[in-house]
Amino acid sequence: MSPGLILVIIAGYFAVLFAVSFVAGRRSDNEGFFTGNRKSMWFVVAFAMIGSSISGVTFVSVPGMVGTGGFSYLQMVMGFVVGQILIAFVLVPLFYRMKVVSIYEYLENRFGASSHRTGAWFFFISKMLGASVRLFLVCLTLQLLVFEPLHLPFILNVACTVALVWLYTFRGGVKSLIWTDSLKTFCLVTSVVMCIYYVASDLQLSPAGLVRTVAESDLSRMFFFDDFNDRRFFLKQFLAGVFTMIAMTGLDQDMMQRNLSCRNSKDSQKNIITSGVMQFFINLLFLTLGVLLYTYIARRGIENPAMSDELFPMIATGGYFPVTVGVLFIVGLISSAYATAGSALTALTASFTIDIAGTKGKSDEEVKRLRKRVHAGMALVTGAVIFVFNMLNNTSVIDAVYTLASYTYGPILGMFAFGIFMKQRVHDRYVPLVAILSPLICYILQKYSESWFNGYRFSYELLLFNALFTFAGLLILTRRSAKEF
Repeated sequence: MSPGLILVIIAGYFAVLFAVSFVAGRRSDNEGFFTGNRKSMWFVVAFAMIGSSISGVTFVSVPGMVGTGGFSYLQMVMGFVVGQILIAFVLVPLFYRMKVVSIYEYLENRFGASSHRTGAWFFFISKMLGASVRLFLVCLTLQLLVFEPLHLPFILNVACTVALVWLYTFRGGVKSLIWTDSLKTFCLVTSVVMCIYYVASDLQLSPAGLVRTVAESDLSRMFFFDDFNDRRFFLKQFLAGVFTMIAMTGLDQDMMQRNLSCRNSKDSQKNIITSGVMQFFINLLFLTLGVLLYTYIARRGIENPAMSDELFPMIATGGYFPVTVGVLFIVGLISSAYATAGSALTALTASFTIDIAGTKGKSDEEVKRLRKRVHAGMALVTGAVIFVFNMLNNTSVIDAVYTLASYTYGPILGMFAFGIFMKQRVHDRYVPLVAILSPLICYILQKYSESWFNGYRFSYELLLFNALFTFAGLLILTRRSAKEF
C-alpha cells in the first residue's frame, strides 16, 4: 500500500472521529469531561466498551498467537467474563454509593490521603507507560509505511500522532469517548468480519466449511489440562483472567470512568455484563481469523513470518488480497490504537487533576483551567516517553514496560480488597511503603522461582501474589485501638 493511500485512510477516519467528538462534546463541562454527566445509555456504553478493551496490540497479536497457543486465550477470556460479573456486583454499587469521580477517592475515604495518592500514582505510572507503548508501536508502523517513504523524521510522526489524540479528546472527555469508542467498536468488528469473509472466500469455504475448517484444525484447541507448569494450563489462564479483569478494568480509572457514566448502578451493571459476554465472541472472531490466516499461508506455500505479530499485517497489506483488505486492516489498527490512547489520556487527566493536583476548594472555572493544563501536560509527557522508547531502540523495552505495568496493579488490587473485605483501619502514612515493597518481593520471586521451586516459573498469577503481599502488609499496619470501619 502506498503512503498516500494510508494517509487518505487516516485522514478520512479522523474526519469522522472529529465530527463525532465535536457533536458529543458540545457544551461539555467539568462533569461531562470526568463522568459524562452520568447520563450515558447503558447499551451504548456496552457497545463502546468492546472497542475500549481492544488495543492496537490486541488487534495485531491475537490472530498471530493462534500459531503457538491455539484457542487457549479463550480460557483467559472466560475468566474475564467472571471478573466482569464481580466488578458489576461488588465494585459498581460501592462507587455509585460513594458518588466518586475518580475511583481512587475510595482509598482516601477508607484509609487516608497517602493511600489515595499511592493508588493514583501507581495508576498514573502504569497507564502512562502502557498508553505510550501502544502509541509507540503505531508510530513505528506509520514510520515504516508513511513517514520514511516521504523522508520525514520520527519526531514529526510522534508530534502529529499525539496532537491528533489531544485534539479529539480536548473538548468532551468521557462524554465524547463513549461515542468515539462506539465508532472504534464498529470499525473493529467490521474489519475483522470482512477480513474473515475475504480469506474464507479465497480459500473457497462456505459458511459451513469455514466452521468445519476451524473446528478440525489443531490450532483451535481451547482447553489445556495436561501440564500444570504449562502457562496455558486452564486454571492459570482462567484465574489470571478473573483477577486481571478486576485489576485492569474494575480498578482502572480509564475503564471505569465509562462504566460510571451510566445513569445509575443498575444500568452500569447491565452494561458491564453485556459487554463482558460480547467480548468473548469478539475475541473468538479474532482467533478464528488467526486459524484462517495460518490455513491460507499453508495452502499457498507462504513462509511463516519470523514473529507471529507480523502475520496479520503481512497478509493484509502484502498484496495477497484486494486492496480492500489492506484498507480494513489500517482502519482497524488506527481506530483501536488511537481510541485507546485517547481514553488513556482522558483518564490520566482526570486522575491527575482530582487525585494528585486536587480539586477540593476550587471553583468550576479553576478546575477547568487546571484540567486543560493537565490535559496538555499529559500529551507532552506521552510524546516524550514515546521518543525515549525510540531512542533506546530496543524492542525488549516493550516487554519490560508491560511487566512493570502489570506489577503496578497488584498494590491497587490489594488495597481495594483489604478496604472492601476487612473492617480495620490502617496507619495510612506507611501504606506507600507497603505498595512499593510488594512488587519488589514479587520481582525477587519471579527472578529466583525456578531455582527455589523446582523449575516453576511465575506467569500471570504473579499479579495475585502481588495483591496478597499488599493485603498482608496492610494487616501489619492495622491500628489495634481503632474502631472498626
